Amino acid sequence: MPMHKLLRASIALALAAPLGAMADTPSEIRALRQELEAMRSAYEARLQAMEQRLKAAEAAGAGATPGAPAREAAPSTSGAEGAAAAQPPVAPSPAPVAAAPAAAPPAGANAFNPALSLILSGTYTRTSQDPAHYAITGFPLPADAEIGPGTRGFGLAESELRFSASIDPWLRGAASVALHPDDSLSVEEAWFQTTRLGRGFSLKAGRFYSGIGYLNPKHAHTWDFVDSPLAYQAMLGRQYGDDGVQLNWVAPTDLFIELGAELGRGRSFPGGGDASRNGAGMRALAAHVGGDVGDSHSWRAGLSVLDAKARDQDLVATDPAGNPVASAFSGDTRVWIADAVWKWAPHGDATRTSFKLQGEYLRSARDGNLVYDVGGAGSAGAYRVVQSGWYLQGVYKFMPRWRVGLRTERLDPGAPDYGVNAAALAAPDYRPRKHSLMLDYSPSEFSRVRLQFAQDRAREGFVDHQLFLQYQMSLGAHGAHGY
Repeated sequence: MPMHKLLRASIALALAAPLGAMADTPSEIRALRQELEAMRSAYEARLQAMEQRLKAAEAAGAGATPGAPAREAAPSTSGAEGAAAAQPPVAPSPAPVAAAPAAAPPAGANAFNPALSLILSGTYTRTSQDPAHYAITGFPLPADAEIGPGTRGFGLAESELRFSASIDPWLRGAASVALHPDDSLSVEEAWFQTTRLGRGFSLKAGRFYSGIGYLNPKHAHTWDFVDSPLAYQAMLGRQYGDDGVQLNWVAPTDLFIELGAELGRGRSFPGGGDASRNGAGMRALAAHVGGDVGDSHSWRAGLSVLDAKARDQDLVATDPAGNPVASAFSGDTRVWIADAVWKWAPHGDATRTSFKLQGEYLRSARDGNLVYDVGGAGSAGAYRVVQSGWYLQGVYKFMPRWRVGLRTERLDPGAPDYGVNAAALAAPDYRPRKHSLMLDYSPSEFSRVRLQFAQDRAREGFVDHQLFLQYQMSLGAHGAHGY
């Protein structure tokens, strides 16, 4: 890649990083984008002038004899380029003694220079109930769903290695690899995104977390609690990610308005199963608005919908006696999410004290067929259900580095219709609920220690008292988090 292209990409990346970190409220995004474009245009003009000077100097040097002074480059008449190229004549000087040529760096030595970050996370977990038997009553889920408190005792929690870089002036890319507590590796995200599509549009393609809701697009190390809410676990399998494309548009208005649309493979719950299809197995739409109230308050609210198709999706249901029953679901699922967040910081300065109130409501409608195992033989029947859940949490920073938070949540399993299999499968009216209290301390923006207590009543007839001690450490370059 020519040097001037590398220089342009480096300047754009250097400008984008601090500006992104400053965009703490939605109303600043438009102004920052305009400022970035103006600065980029100014640097483009300066770089073009420097290129003209370099070409003129190279041409003059090629025509000069050894020991003779280089000729002055002819001034250009093209405005800024001419002014930059016109320089005083160079005085004659003796020919320098030829020096040994310096070793040239290997070609492409700086062609791949991404920002690297590593999130180290670990926990100590103590529970009053065996996590191996954890379940959310009334919500059939895949056997490998990431629900519950995890394993007891000390353990490495989900840690993350992230690569990100500007690809060229028009694209940037990122990839996140997660190390799970069971020592397995998975690719959480691997995508590229346009940076200069124009008119407020941006396009992302690859593997990414869906932009639905408020919490879903956020990585686990940015959560305010150790675990995700029950509603996310029961209706999105903890967090929804997929392979596909995402188109976002930010309106050029003082009020923050963002619209998004996604198409994906449908590989994750509530989709999944046999995904060997040509068409899209997932479709999603999201709309968010936000703004400032004075200089101390800001807010954002949104409405999202996710449509996912499943084919022979393995689920674990229960019979009337509470025993697990293997089943397979084929059909459609639609999940609606309403989210809202309100933030307060005195005069916009959150270094000493701040408060955040956050809540989401999820509603899931499943319609299809369910085949369950009866003594090794499959019994097929209809399966229709509408389920819902919500959580509300507040986090208060009462002094520098210290925060306290409280979260309450509840689920409604609805009244499932199993068709001809109604007598063989359970339809409980129990409503799971949970309360969590957390306290965390952050010595710096790169480290955090968190203590969390929870009373979990997700499984009917059992109360699980949970204690978590968590650490999170950030190594390397790490960009600013979203609103």
